[in-house]
Amino acid sequence: MPLYMDVHRNVEGSAKDVAEAHRADLETQDKYGVNYKHYWVDETDGAVFCLFEAPNKEAGAKVHEEAHGLVADEIFEVQQGE
Repeated sequence: MPLYMDVHRNVEGSAKDVAEAHRADLETQDKYGVNYKHYWVDETDGAVFCLFEAPNKEAGAKVHEEAHGLVADEIFEVQQGE
């Protein structure tokens, strides 16, 4: 399954708020065939990055939209380096 990294910019809230949103993603992801693997938070710059497997990037966007409404600014298909 393809691997994606999304970027959320200008995020207001704390790392705790992002953790709560991630939990909501995990509760919603199976409906869309998505597997959210990891996320990273940069509180200083208000950025969040999410790594997920999905049949397509639109499925990942739908999970965020349904789970908490915090959609990504960009989604990239990525390959893990060795």
